[in-house]
Amino acid sequence: MRHALLLAGLITAGLTIAAAAETRHHHAVSPAAGPEDAATSSLSAKDVEDLAAGRGWSFAKPAELNGYPGPLHVLELAETLNLTAEQRAQVQAIFDRMAAAARETGPKFITAERALDQAFRSRTVNETTLLERVEAAETLRAALRRIHLAAHLETTPILTPEQRQAYAALRGYNAQQTPQHGDRHHRQH
Repeated sequence: MRHALLLAGLITAGLTIAAAAETRHHHAVSPAAGPEDAATSSLSAKDVEDLAAGRGWSFAKPAELNGYPGPLHVLELAETLNLTAEQRAQVQAIFDRMAAAARETGPKFITAERALDQAFRSRTVNETTLLERVEAAETLRAALRRIHLAAHLETTPILTPEQRQAYAALRGYNAQQTPQHGDRHHRQH
């Protein structure tokens, strides 16, 4: 009996130590931790920087990975793709509009995420505020995603099929990721 109690005590102590170590691990600096943690738990310092600057934040991956070139990368590869002056001007205009819209919307998304975080931090969250804060943040996130995806959609028909194939190769994508089916439809717009 004494051995059973001693064994139970040792197991309990071991589990307590393990749980404490796990808690410390989860409260250690995580990839999402940064100077902004006092304001938001869901965004890292790099996330805040990227969103405020209007950077893509991987919002346009469905377009990029399926053969719809992004304006920033097209401009970066302009020489290699042999863009004409007209193509370069069109893509630059798309990029400028996209960047301006993203720089306007990104800080709003950051603010919405901070408001959601603050509701939990202040312990004032309830079903109503939860719904309102999540919807506000996700509406802005969706707007940012649309801004970036739309720029890819708008850029694609400006490039020739050969330029799109070259872009895909330069970016490391295979030929199947370059759409051919929509050329006539996209050129009409």
